[in-house]
Amino acid sequence: MDKERVFEGKQALVVGGSGGIGKAVALGLAQRGAMVTITGGNSRERLEGALAELGVLNSSRNAGFLCNIGSPGGLAPEKAAPFILEKAGMPDILIISWGPFIKSALQETKPDNWRFLVESNLIFPGVMVSMALHCMINRGWGRILLFGGTKTAEIRGFSDTAAYSASKTALGTLAKSVAKNAGGSGVSCNVICPGLTDTEYLCPSERAYSREMSPGGKAITAREIADCALGILENPVINGAIIPADSGLWV
Repeated sequence: MDKERVFEGKQALVVGGSGGIGKAVALGLAQRGAMVTITGGNSRERLEGALAELGVLNSSRNAGFLCNIGSPGGLAPEKAAPFILEKAGMPDILIISWGPFIKSALQETKPDNWRFLVESNLIFPGVMVSMALHCMINRGWGRILLFGGTKTAEIRGFSDTAAYSASKTALGTLAKSVAKNAGGSGVSCNVICPGLTDTEYLCPSERAYSREMSPGGKAITAREIADCALGILENPVINGAIIPADSGLWV
């Protein structure tokens, strides 16, 4: 059964929407009537596959393009934000589900990795939000959803993901700032922090780890995270929230 088309006529942009959790959210938005634009990294095949699935769910025009961010030959994160928004247009709904991950002990994390992770996971979404927010305020409606990392819903220590987790934890301040500045203009911004999620990007050892560490021995699916994300987007009362979606994971 089709979901109620609560986002009929709305323009949605899903950064990282060609696979994983981002694709699941994009499909849910299309099912709810949104006209969806997705970005992918460097896989044309994955992008075209996601667009084909979107076309089945929603007869409205959906679009997508590649934007290689941060990798050799790609755009620097601070330059990727204006490129994406110029190409996609200013959205009513902005989802940022992209964000690179590097694992290393704090004392071994190199300056280049610190810079790359902060620029990608905090500065990039920050610039995207700043650029899109003015238009949302003028329209009197907007939805922004940012994706944090596992267990980054509050300030805590991390043994081998300090740089990544610090930048993801800071997204909470960004979301609360949007709520403070634009909540009265019909704009909401929240952060969802998924638990260990089984996607096509995991190698066999990562998939086994996710199952082993997850409550009940079952990793979360991308669809389950997307259902949670869409519930947040549909409810304007939720604003400035940092929401764990991890089945009670304890690591």
